Amino acid sequence: MSAISPQEMKDMVGQALGTSEWLLVDQEMINKFADATGDHQFIHVNEEMAKMTPFGGTIAHGFLTLSLFPVMMAKSDCPRVEGVKMGVNYGGNKVRFLAPVRSGKKVRGHFKLLELEEKRPGQWQQTLEFSVEIEGEDKPALMAEWISQFFV
Repeated sequence: MSAISPQEMKDMVGQALGTSEWLLVDQEMINKFADATGDHQFIHVNEEMAKMTPFGGTIAHGFLTLSLFPVMMAKSDCPRVEGVKMGVNYGGNKVRFLAPVRSGKKVRGHFKLLELEEKRPGQWQQTLEFSVEIEGEDKPALMAEWISQFFV
């Protein structure tokens, strides 16, 4: 992972930035997310009942998969902007949950820089395409356009 200036990052608009390491989404992670959000729907937490669904077992919450963005970015080979003092989420343009992540599956993130703009001196806003690949499956778990800001 290399450290580059914001201007060098801006030159990468339209390019793939990198890929994260594989991350295991196990039942313990799903249960903790259910507890944190209060979403205890049986397809996430009741392994016996979930076996009777088309999923064949429990699946991760869509929002759990989306929330893996920061850890996947941190564990990726994407270039890092040098001198960042702080970063904040700004929101999303699009989020689509395309395929379920079954408990016990590994996922990894792919990142593409769609836009980078200096809003004020030292305040940059980036839009990334974020997709989550499920190991051994053709269809991604999700596709999103995510906006964040960083300050240098």
